[in-house]
Amino acid sequence: MYKLLYADEKGRMFDHDLAAVGRTGNRLVEIIDEDMIELPEGASLMLLPDSAPVGMNNQGEFKLLEFTPGDRSKARAVGALLPQGYTRTLLPGYRRKADRPLPLYGYTAVAFRDDKVFVAAMPTDDPDRWDPKHYNSKDLPGLVQRRLNQNPENRVLAQLARCALDYGCFTAQNIFYTRWEGGLPMSPVCNARCLGCISLQPAECCPSPQSRLTFRPTVEEATQIALHHLYNAPDAIISFGQGCEGEPALAADDIARVVGKVRQKINSGTININSNAGYTRGIEQICNAGLNSIRVSLISARDEVYNAYYRPRDYSLADVARSIRIARSMGVYVSLNLLVLPGLNDTVEETNAIVKFIESNDINKVQLRNLNIDPDLLGCVVPTQGEIIGIPQFVGRLRSITSLEIGNYSRPVM
Repeated sequence: MYKLLYADEKGRMFDHDLAAVGRTGNRLVEIIDEDMIELPEGASLMLLPDSAPVGMNNQGEFKLLEFTPGDRSKARAVGALLPQGYTRTLLPGYRRKADRPLPLYGYTAVAFRDDKVFVAAMPTDDPDRWDPKHYNSKDLPGLVQRRLNQNPENRVLAQLARCALDYGCFTAQNIFYTRWEGGLPMSPVCNARCLGCISLQPAECCPSPQSRLTFRPTVEEATQIALHHLYNAPDAIISFGQGCEGEPALAADDIARVVGKVRQKINSGTININSNAGYTRGIEQICNAGLNSIRVSLISARDEVYNAYYRPRDYSLADVARSIRIARSMGVYVSLNLLVLPGLNDTVEETNAIVKFIESNDINKVQLRNLNIDPDLLGCVVPTQGEIIGIPQFVGRLRSITSLEIGNYSRPVM
């Protein structure tokens, strides 16, 4: 039996005689072997604010371990945050009464068995390059300062320094480590109002874990960073459209000029854009300049779900599909950055829709991304219904698509 794992208000962990419970959508479910692996290296346990854990007794009844705020002897719900390379299969089993949503994290169910902590997840990629052991090293502050001293007038580099040191952004840190995928933010504005946006949220909603770019970089600032990275970094990728910015295609004029200037000087390395792909004209312009790959954010291939989450200002899901087809016609490698939440994507209707979307638009790869959001907040806004097949079965359907790659992050495109 997987036992309930909970904590007191000081964060001390305990196991309980009740069986552990997970959640898919709004449904509490018993935890089974298919959903669980040992807590992987790089994962972290955390308390869910103002949340009481739910377990299951021997009669199969769900039991709430209620608590009184401020009482340190009572139980607090525990979840896990997964490292890259793992896809969540269940949400934590909990109940909460609070005025504000949970912070924007990818809460994952945990349990205790045989003196070990288990987590509801499945491995879906090789996590080595995104393993936390490669980041936040002791020499990072010195590397950041050295680059800032070399380019003191470059505002984008200063922005990336803040992202690297204050927010722990891995793609920002890679710019200073001079390796792998490095982020290059360009756009302070967006054409969507995503519920799970990590850089901009309305005041009454969940707090964003980082702040958004507040200026429009110059072509010269961006080109300087891109050239340094592509010349010097192993397996170099420059990615526009990072967490600290809006929609990069809205800066298509500048990004196209950056790509053009870079490709006049160096042909190696990958130039990538992370985009909602709603602004088709901008995507086409950037692709024409020499883009290698695009990663398109998607939560659903159904209009009602897509619109409820992204809340697009002036585009539709049909525009997204049109942008993808244009990119593919130019030979650009297209990945979906598929936002995954148990009980949402793995319904029969959602699964069938995303499979059709992938096949109809010649998608090269699906990057599974655990959606960072309070599931109760999402459930109040995003319409979901129907039979749930489970995340392992959902991933299995994707893997059955001929020639489609499955993973969790971008790789160089040759």
